[in-house]
Amino acid sequence: MPNSATKIVVGLSGGVDSTAALILLKQQGFEPLGVTLKLPVWSHPKNLCRNNICCTPESLAIAQEVCHKLKVPYFIVDAQSEFQKYVLDYFLKELKNGRTPNPCLICNHALKFKYLLQLAQKCHIPYVASGHYARVRFNKKTGVFELLKGKDQKKDQSYFLSSLTQNQLAHLILPLGTVKKQEVYKLVKDKGFHYFEKKKESQNFCFVSNQSLPLFLKESLGLQPGPIIDTQGKVLGFHQGLYLYTIGQRKGINLPQGPYYVQTRDLKTNTLIVTKKKKDLLKKEIILTPYHFISEKIPQKKIKVQASIRYRQKLSSATLFPPRNKKIKIIFAKPQFAVTPGQFCVFYQREKCLGNGVIV
Repeated sequence: MPNSATKIVVGLSGGVDSTAALILLKQQGFEPLGVTLKLPVWSHPKNLCRNNICCTPESLAIAQEVCHKLKVPYFIVDAQSEFQKYVLDYFLKELKNGRTPNPCLICNHALKFKYLLQLAQKCHIPYVASGHYARVRFNKKTGVFELLKGKDQKKDQSYFLSSLTQNQLAHLILPLGTVKKQEVYKLVKDKGFHYFEKKKESQNFCFVSNQSLPLFLKESLGLQPGPIIDTQGKVLGFHQGLYLYTIGQRKGINLPQGPYYVQTRDLKTNTLIVTKKKKDLLKKEIILTPYHFISEKIPQKKIKVQASIRYRQKLSSATLFPPRNKKIKIIFAKPQFAVTPGQFCVFYQREKCLGNGVIV
C-alpha cells in the first residue's frame, strides 16, 4: 500500500471504468491527479460519436465533475496533433495499403500511456493509472514486469495493452485488474455518480463511429471503384474501394444469391475476391511482422502459446517459432477463420500476455 504522499496520474475518459479506477486509487491511499487527453473527433454532422462516451464535450464535463466531487486536481491536455500523427495517419496508411488496422491498440502504446508517463515524469510523479481490465505483476525471479489478464474474463483488455514496454509497465497501476464489471457500477453508484446508469459503453474507434466510418473513409481516401469476383474469376459486381472491406466480412457486399464472404483483396488490380465457402477462409499458419515481446526476451526455440487474432476472440492453442528474417511464425492447432493482414495476433501463456505481432 502507498503512503499518503504517493501521487499518481490517472487517465480519465469520462467513462465508468476510469471513474471507478480513480475512486479505488483514492481508497488505497494514493493522491490522484486526473488527466484527460483531448483527442479529435471527426467534425461532420453525420458522425454519430455523440453516442460514444469518450472524446466528447460531455465526457470532459463528466470527468471534471467527478474530480471536483472527489477533490482531485483535474487537467485537460490537448493531444489532438499527436493523435493525428500517431493514430489517424497510421489508420489511413494501413487502409491504403490493403490492411485492416487496429487504432485503439496503437493509441494506447504510442499515445495515451506515452503521453501520461511523460506528464508524470515532468511533475516528478512515479505512477500512472487507467481503467483497463488487466494486471501488472513484477516477477522477482526474472526481474521482469508482466502483463496479466484481468480477473473479469469477459472484460479482459490485456489484448489492447500488449504493445506496452517494460518501462511503461514499471510505472503503471491498473486498479480494475482484480475487479468485476458489476462491482465497478456498484462502486460509482455508491459514490453518488449516476451518469453511467443509462449510457452505453463505447465500442467504436473514438475518432469516428462505426456507422459513420464508411463515409469518413470515402471522404478521406476517395472513391476507388473496382470489380468484385468469385474464386473462379467471374465478375459478380463492383466495389467503391477495397478499404471498405475486411477479410471474412459478410455484411455490406450486397451481391445477389449470397451470402458471400470477403476472401482477399488484390491491391494491384483493385479487385475484391469473395467466396460462399467459409472453409476458404480457414488458415493454420500465419506470419507476423513487426512483433513485440513484453519481457524484451525473444524466444530462441519454439514455444507453446494460446493466441488470438482479434479482440475478444477465444484463445486457441498454437506453436510460436523463433524469429527468422525479422518475422515470426505461429501455427495454430486448429484452423482460424478470417486471418486478417494488419490486425494484431496477441499471444499468451496461461494468464500472462507475452506480446503481439502484426499479421502479414
